[in-house]
Amino acid sequence: MPPLCPPPPWLLLNNVSCMHNAQTVLRDINLSIHDGTTLVLTGANGSGKTTLLRMLAGFSRPSMGEILWNSHDVTSPGQYKLQLNWMSLKDTVKKKLTMLENVKWFELLEGKDGSRRKRLQLARLLAIDRLIWLLDEPSIVLDAEGTRLLEYIIAEHRKEGGIVFVSTHLPIEIEDSMPHQLPQRFP
Repeated sequence: MPPLCPPPPWLLLNNVSCMHNAQTVLRDINLSIHDGTTLVLTGANGSGKTTLLRMLAGFSRPSMGEILWNSHDVTSPGQYKLQLNWMSLKDTVKKKLTMLENVKWFELLEGKDGSRRKRLQLARLLAIDRLIWLLDEPSIVLDAEGTRLLEYIIAEHRKEGGIVFVSTHLPIEIEDSMPHQLPQRFP
């Protein structure tokens, strides 16, 4: 009997590099991501964690290399983006809303501490059923209980074959995760 070959990866990053303002942000990232995988990206501020997540989301293209989902470029229109659930826990103005709508949105959140806002965003993750979660600093301002909740929902998502990318500065306990340390950009 011939040896069993592993299944092809859902996501493949081949020599992914990114330049921004003539500076190398990411260089030669090579990863194979299968179902049930969690990749934990760590690195200093400015090391490219959010940049890599944005490229995985198809929001921007690598300067070199390719990111493939089932052999298709992630920036191409198609089914890939329907599989994504992006969660950036940074409070930013929502570009698709008018200024008045942004003000109303932040008024709604006003008075809620950071931990409650994060829990609302975690609830959104669960409400929108997607295969791939891109989580940018998900444990910022979560208390210990909130962090345990985050770790639990990531574990449950993985059990169902979900793929999770986490960028973080803070320790997070995710069993059998793939750590990926991005090098510091600046000397």
